[in-house]
Amino acid sequence: MDSTLLKDLRLSILILLGLVTTSVCGFVVSPSTVVASVPRSSASIYLRSLSTRLAADRKDIAETASISAPIDSAPVDPAPIDELIADAFESSSPMDIGGIVGPENVIVYDTSLRDGTQGESVSISSTDKLKIASLLCSFGVDYIEAGWPGSNPKDKEFFERASTELPEVTRSKLVAFGSTRRRSVPASEDGQIQSLLDSGTPTVCIVAKGHAWQVTEILRATKDENLDMIRDSVGHICANGRRVFVDLEHFFDGYEHDSNYALDCCRAAVEAGARCLVLCDTNGGSMPWQIEQATSAVVDEFGGHFGVSVGVHTHNDCGMAVANSVVACRAGAGLVQGTVNGIGERTGNANLCTVVPSLALHVDSKMTCRPQLSRLTQLSRTVSEVMNRNPDTAAPFVGASAFAHKGGLHVAAMQRHKDSYQHIDPKLVGNEMRVLISELSGRQNILKKIRDAGFIQADDDHSWNDRAAAILNRVKQLESIGYTFEGADASVHLMVLHATKGYCSPFKVLDYNALVFDSDIDSASRVLKKAQQKKPPATSRATLKIRTVTTPEDKVWISYLQYKT
Repeated sequence: MDSTLLKDLRLSILILLGLVTTSVCGFVVSPSTVVASVPRSSASIYLRSLSTRLAADRKDIAETASISAPIDSAPVDPAPIDELIADAFESSSPMDIGGIVGPENVIVYDTSLRDGTQGESVSISSTDKLKIASLLCSFGVDYIEAGWPGSNPKDKEFFERASTELPEVTRSKLVAFGSTRRRSVPASEDGQIQSLLDSGTPTVCIVAKGHAWQVTEILRATKDENLDMIRDSVGHICANGRRVFVDLEHFFDGYEHDSNYALDCCRAAVEAGARCLVLCDTNGGSMPWQIEQATSAVVDEFGGHFGVSVGVHTHNDCGMAVANSVVACRAGAGLVQGTVNGIGERTGNANLCTVVPSLALHVDSKMTCRPQLSRLTQLSRTVSEVMNRNPDTAAPFVGASAFAHKGGLHVAAMQRHKDSYQHIDPKLVGNEMRVLISELSGRQNILKKIRDAGFIQADDDHSWNDRAAAILNRVKQLESIGYTFEGADASVHLMVLHATKGYCSPFKVLDYNALVFDSDIDSASRVLKKAQQKKPPATSRATLKIRTVTTPEDKVWISYLQYKT
């Protein structure tokens, strides 16, 4: 008999003995760990889950040829990602054994390539998806939800290309997303379920209804039918050797509506072999205290026992997605889902560029990607560039304005201590502190620019104080008539140069003119007609002519400069 089966059988016997011990002593002893006060329901759920896995193992041994293989026909091995997570958390119990419980340990699950693409004006090619998947992997994201292979040709193409174009470590993190089987079709005959197996990913995430009202009114099924759909779908995918996560859609609203049925949905998934229960705030209307209460209830019932982790998936319709994600992790959720830069349907998903550093730096959670935190700003801006989106300058942690200081009072305090108006050192997330110049500035704003330009070498050099005040007055005067200097550092630098002792202007501009010339620019209505003709492409040319005067010694020189583009 296979050694793994023997080990699982021994473990099941110990759990059975533990059930008896629980009734007397209140704890269960296993070969690898001691779990205090394990509920009987959790132990019984594990036994049913274990029997499902044992059956799957037997089927794997007896009917290897019948199991759906990934695209490259290589066996699917879910172990590498578990080992990576275990190493990151310095734990001897990987996800297969113990389950992850937050906030001490948190798994990062990115869904930018699937849920993120449901945002308005977000559309990326399969090639760009491959680029972003590689970026996420190098940053240390644990799971990368890459698409829904059963929903569109582009996602199907991605999984086909990923099997040959991505390295093994990246492929081991990919997740294929889908839904439970249709109401009247067995999972073994459901084409959408088969497409998940054909994707070749070691992990599959399926969405299931976790709200009784949604089941009866939207899905038009009975509550028992929904539970059967969850059990059958999860069980079939597990039997084919895949790790299964279940996104419980509308869970938090469903828990408020009928908590017993919401927990029944969780129980059905766990009994069928699901490894993670992802609780979803699908409509984005839940408040932090509601998230905390419901998450705690699920963690108490299922989380951290026998390989089951609890996750959270939030939307930002009330601006609470990040707060709700952090609160859920503090309540015991060991997996957090989100997207880079918070892209997603309607107002977006939880922003991982905010959730990850918040958990790492303010909650002190252990995460696989924590050593790469200094690359977070680079990741955020690179993903925006690949997606052809403008970065959010006001984004926490990674935005260009996240550590920008404008008010004179603030900048003066920052010169005394960098923590006076910053919650972290910007370098921890790969960002930088900036000082802005405006009519709201103080003298210290100008002195900071002078120091950055290298004109002040020593901290006790006060020779620039009066000149800094004069520059500041000039800035305020110009801004009062419509000028702005926040994005004009070069103009501020020129003011500093003009205030330098002994400064002489190298030249004076006498006059200038600009000429623009277009060639072969045609109307859009005739572009297609002329596309067949062999003509030079349309061009546009600009010429800038500048006359300057310089006065070396006693001579006057007039220079004529011409620039063409």
